[in-house]
Amino acid sequence: MTQPALMNTYGRLPVSFVRGEGVRLYDEHGKAYIDGISGVGVNALGHAHPVVTRVIQEQAGQLLHTSNLYSVKRQEELAQALCEVSGMDNVFFCNSGAEANEAAIKLARMHGHKRNIEIPHIIVMEQAFHGRTLATLTASGNRKIQAGFEPLVRGFTRAPFGDIDALKTIAANNDSVVAVLIEPIQGEGGLHTLPPEYLAQLRELCDANDWLLMLDEVQTGNARTGRYFACQHYNVLPDVLVTAKGLGNGLPIGACLARGKAAALFQPGNHGSTFGGNPLACAAGLAVINTLRGDEMLAQIRDNGEYLKNGLKKRLEGVSHIKDIRGLGLMVGIELDSPCGGLVAQALAKGALINVTSDRVVRLLPPLIITREDIDALLDIICPLIAQWPAQSGAA
Repeated sequence: MTQPALMNTYGRLPVSFVRGEGVRLYDEHGKAYIDGISGVGVNALGHAHPVVTRVIQEQAGQLLHTSNLYSVKRQEELAQALCEVSGMDNVFFCNSGAEANEAAIKLARMHGHKRNIEIPHIIVMEQAFHGRTLATLTASGNRKIQAGFEPLVRGFTRAPFGDIDALKTIAANNDSVVAVLIEPIQGEGGLHTLPPEYLAQLRELCDANDWLLMLDEVQTGNARTGRYFACQHYNVLPDVLVTAKGLGNGLPIGACLARGKAAALFQPGNHGSTFGGNPLACAAGLAVINTLRGDEMLAQIRDNGEYLKNGLKKRLEGVSHIKDIRGLGLMVGIELDSPCGGLVAQALAKGALINVTSDRVVRLLPPLIITREDIDALLDIICPLIAQWPAQSGAA
């Protein structure tokens, strides 16, 4: 399914959606699909959410853009709300997760230069994904997305994900390190989770070495894991916190939050974004936060996440090619023992949208408003396909 006027950058599936409602999308023929991926974690409140829709309509009728040369009321309101739900001090707004990570990288380098470190290094993780700009793809631990774009950006040191001892070794042997950039759960890397004690240990290590602790919560933020930010499960407060995806429920917006010494690094002229923090995107972001931030909503996400994982484990019990079912909240991965990308097309044909990451992990990121009935309907479609995958893979 190609369009010659578009650059050939996506392997698109043979479907075109024309409308959405709640957890379902509808194609041009009227067929309904259960959305198990939420536009890769973007549509946190599902499709055509009435509150978000109303806010966007109202804001579009008033003001779309003025530029950051002037005060932007909606931006100030969203920044305040983000600081309240995160415990951070201030926010820089941009248009995507990659841009927000770029801001974090620049904060780390400025922190290093203020320490008179000529070539500041940021520790990043194996299998990480932080974006596709030159700096963020260098920070990512994926040779596939880096290939063809060399020379890469210097100033990054790679470490194993979840291995605190490896970071202690780096600390003892490399005095140019200024920060650690890490995802609490690796999304694109295969839904890998950290040991429960890891982030607290990392916080201590960063404090001891004057490193910035920078968390990439582009995918895990905005209630995806059942807390507003995943680090809140472990009572860890970073120096820099990056988010995007679910914040705008479909409108492009990214945010780089900072605290303490990191919050004072940027001064006028150090960084900027033409479209970042425009009134329309910020109005949508504020509607999302106000809908998600309540204890009842967060508890519902945690409960439904457990219901989803337990349903998968029960229905796939005894299936020999399932290696693991893992995740947190409504961010769940099913790891198979062989590549399973063909499951995406099979699920699509049955009316469900899923995603495969890291070649062999089925990734589920359903809208956070999903009900248990909708979870059951999703499992009714995908579990038989996953269970039968080896037998079907030859035809896929």
